[in-house]
Amino acid sequence: MLATGIVFSIVGLGFFCWLLFTLAIYALPTFAGLAVGLAAFHSGTGVVGAITVGLLVGGAVLALGQFVFAATPTPLRVIVGLVYAVPAAIAGYQVSFALASLVMPGSVWQGAFAVIGAVVSGWTAFSRLALLAPPLDGRGTGSACSPADGRLHGQGR
Repeated sequence: MLATGIVFSIVGLGFFCWLLFTLAIYALPTFAGLAVGLAAFHSGTGVVGAITVGLLVGGAVLALGQFVFAATPTPLRVIVGLVYAVPAAIAGYQVSFALASLVMPGSVWQGAFAVIGAVVSGWTAFSRLALLAPPLDGRGTGSACSPADGRLHGQGR
């Protein structure tokens, strides 16, 4: 019975870490949706209207960021990616620091793991934003062989 409890604790902790870092990746759309939803609630729209407006704004911020990231050239992609990655890194730092403070007594190690969590969260947010961006050369992400003649790209025709 003790072994089952230990396994379930590890699985549960792993699930909550995965959930927290997945949610930290969407920090900017979540913050925008919450801010607009709270503003709508305080202006008198009611609970249902505030939730609806918050969800719409959060989804729009995420969709707009992915569209702008996909439609702009490389230098602007970095800026748009950082706009999404920096809040995710801050949220990842806070989550990692809180989790590390539960199990580690030393503040140096807590800070080290928090920085690792921030880098992982920021990088994951940037890479998830980049998933929908088409390749810059327009060839796609398939194999290096041309389907028409079977030769590798870049060889003489």
